[in-house]
This record gives sequence, structure tokens and C-alpha cells, in this order.
Amino acid sequence: MYMKEAHKVWLATSDRPIYLEPGMANRHGLIAGATGTGKTVTLKVLAESFSDMGVPVFLADIKGDLSGMCLPGCENKHIRRSIDTMNITGFDYTAYPVRFFDVYGKQGHPVRTTISEMGPELLSRLLGLNDTQSGILRIVFRIADDKGLLLIDLKDLRSMVQYVGDNAKEYKLTYGNIASQSVGAIQRALLQLEDEGGGIFFGEPALDIADWVDWAEDGRGVMNILECQELFQHPLLYATFLLWMLSELYELLPEAGDLDKPKLAFFFDEAHLLFNGAPKALVEKVEQVVRLIRSKGVSVWFITQNPSDIPDSVLGQIGNRVQHALRAYTPNDQKALRAAARSFRVNPAFDTEEVLQALGVGEALVSVLDEKGVPSIVEKAGILPPRSSMSAAPEAEVKAAIQSSPLVRKYGEAVDRRSAYEVLEEARQQETAREEEAARQAAWEKEQKAREKALKAQQAAAPRRTSTSSRKKQDPLEKAINSAANTVGRELGRQIVRGLFGTFRK
Repeated sequence: MYMKEAHKVWLATSDRPIYLEPGMANRHGLIAGATGTGKTVTLKVLAESFSDMGVPVFLADIKGDLSGMCLPGCENKHIRRSIDTMNITGFDYTAYPVRFFDVYGKQGHPVRTTISEMGPELLSRLLGLNDTQSGILRIVFRIADDKGLLLIDLKDLRSMVQYVGDNAKEYKLTYGNIASQSVGAIQRALLQLEDEGGGIFFGEPALDIADWVDWAEDGRGVMNILECQELFQHPLLYATFLLWMLSELYELLPEAGDLDKPKLAFFFDEAHLLFNGAPKALVEKVEQVVRLIRSKGVSVWFITQNPSDIPDSVLGQIGNRVQHALRAYTPNDQKALRAAARSFRVNPAFDTEEVLQALGVGEALVSVLDEKGVPSIVEKAGILPPRSSMSAAPEAEVKAAIQSSPLVRKYGEAVDRRSAYEVLEEARQQETAREEEAARQAAWEKEQKAREKALKAQQAAAPRRTSTSSRKKQDPLEKAINSAANTVGRELGRQIVRGLFGTFRK
């Protein structure tokens, strides 16, 4: 609950209210705890408070229960007990301004990106490529960038990979060795991604992250909820897609310095998936983005079961922590429990490790940064109840919200414009036509020679003349690229620049 008078977020209550300083929210946050301990409630309370203070929010909805935020909550004994025991006054149930997104386009506006925008680094991880194959993919992107070819969907990338493989000798000296085995491995990985339904993510109109930064008429920040129940069935795809979104925010937003409140709050549920099996180089880039995106006014909240799921280098960037109960059934669990307890500033009133195992549902250990950026002493507290509905919204309500959104026209229909596939296919057809014309010319010349031999007695054979020119013949691909100047070329007339993750910097 955002306290307008105090300009703070009332998050929880121990023997006193615990407030989150909005100016310290972009030092990021962690919500951790075992399944069923209340992480979703904490997430909702924070998201509602950010919206109340005029901060747009992004939420990944894995369980399907965040859609209820578009409806007001209703009284039950658990919420009434929290209101009474925490002495909450002025508590009212309310709906929040929500926009729904869904990469499959079923429960929200379709979310798409282009191959060029995602870039080779994230795509390599998505495809499960090794270092050598990733290097080849970077070459493919570099050649496409140098030639001004847009890679929009999977057919564009498959065509580009085939073109580079077919012309590997030509590009070897400029870009390095291009092994046919690696080219084949990339093509197989692309086919597998397409078979798993991954092709639906790549296309246009691509998501404009700027559409997330919006406000309702009453000044509250819009909540952008990404429906992830189906997407979460492919954990690597889920993690890669959300990481792309984070990188897009980093590239999009200008430097803002220290603000009195964030420009956007980004909640990353099941955050451990971001790091599972991730190469060291990618983890280092995530750490770099988390560190630098603070100065752009983005508050990133990681939600996971155990803090140990997140690398120490990233945990070190997190200043606000809400730790729900942890269970310690195995030696590894016990080690993680001790590590979580030691991450807090000690409260002499209790043993943090013991309390962490005895927390009830809706209770948590809380430590936030004060106005000077100093972590508070850890406190055992009860999390405030949310004001919106705890249940999933009926399908009719979700559809009504989608149809009334100003984004329905922008993202409703997919567009397939001229890009690398069409350009390369045109080049291939031109090359085929040139070869056919050369064959016809050769046949005609052979026929002419035969006629000349037959008529040798009647007339002198005319000397064969060949037309020479110092002008270099234009490669069919170059012809196709030039013919596309009014479409692809006009958009990519400037040099392509890529960001930290190799994503396309607009």
C-alpha cells in the first residue's frame, strides 16, 4: 500500500510498519521462499504499491493467478485478520489498470521480436549451441548486418545460414573459418526450435518495450502482465525471452541517475531459470545489466525459491530482501538456509536461522534500504494483504481488457514484409535464371558453329566476337539487395550497432 502522505511503500508490519523507500527501489529486490509460503502475495502487494505511486509494472504470470489484479479483491477471514492485527486503516479493495500479453496470442496481445533484435548471444543460448557453433552464428549475423539484411523470422535466419554455408570459401578470409558441420548443427537446432513452436515468437510487429511505460487516467502505473503458463513449459525459452526484455529496457531507456521513484518495476518470477546452465560470459553480462540498469530507473525484482539459485555476483546488486520460510530437509538445504540467514544484518532479538524455518504463510524476514542506502536490521514481519483479487480473472474479463486496450490494433495482426529470405530467394532465382541463360547461349553458340561448318563451302565464316567489359559483373545477391533499397535498405542505411547481449540497438 503506497502511503501518499509518507511517500513510502508500506510493505509489512512487525511491531511497527516496515516501509520501502521508493528512491531505493531501483537498488533491486529479492522475494524468496519455499512453495506456498506467500511469495505471490508479496509480489502483488509490491506491484500494487508501485502502480499506486505512478510506476508502470511488468509481471511474468507463471501460475495464471495474477490476472485477477484487474478486479477488486473481496473480504475473507485471512485478509480481515491481517487488517485487524496490523491496524490498517483506510484499506479498500480496488482493481488495477492491467494490459495482458501472451507470446502465443491467446490470453493477451501477441509478443514478438525479430531475429535481428534478439541477436546472436541470446539466440545461441536458446538454440543450445556450443562455443564453435555460437561463433559461426555471430558470423552469420555480422554478414547479414554488413549487407543490410533484416533477419525477422526463422525462415530468414535459415536462409542466411544456408547462404553463408554455401559461400563459406568467399567469406573465410574476411570473417574466419566457417565449418560445414557447424552450419549443419545450427540448421538442425533451428528446425528443432521451430518444431517446438518457437517460430511463433519471431516476427512483426515486434514488441515495443516503450508501450510498457504508460499510465492510467488516474495517474496509476499500468500493469503489464505476461501470460506464461504455456511459455513456462519451455523453461529455456521463458528465461531467454525475459532476458531479452530486460536487455531491451537497458538499451531503450536513457540515463536518469538517482530518482525519487523508479520509471518501471520489473518482476522476474522463477529467476533461477535465467542462470541454469548459463555460460559464465552470459552471467557476467546479466550482472552488468542489473548493475547499470539501476541508473536508468528500473527496479528489478527476482522471485525464486532459494537465494542460492542466484549467483553471488547478482545477489550482491540486490538491496531489498523479503525472505519467506525455507525448509532444510537435506544437507544442501541446510547449507542454503545458513547462507540465507547470514545475508541479513543481524537482529539481536532473535536467531535468524531458527526463525527462517518457523515462519508461517504470509510471514517473512524483511530487510530494506533506508533513505541513505543502508540495509535495515532484519525483522520478522507479516506481509500486508493485496487490494486486488487473489483469484484468476474470468476469461471474459481478460478478453474484455484485451479488446479495450489501445494496443489491440498495433499488435493484433502479424506482418511478413520483405527481409533476408525474400532477398536471398530473389538472388537465388536470379542466379538460376543466369545459369539457364548461359546454358541457352552455349547451346545457341554450338548450333551456330554447326551451321558455320555446314556452310563453309558457300561463305566465309565470320570471326567470333566476344564482348568484353572492364565493368565487374554484379553478384545476384548484390542485385537483390539493391532492388530492396526502398524497403530493407532504407531502414538499415546506417551501420548496425549491437548492445551488451548482441541485441539490435535501435
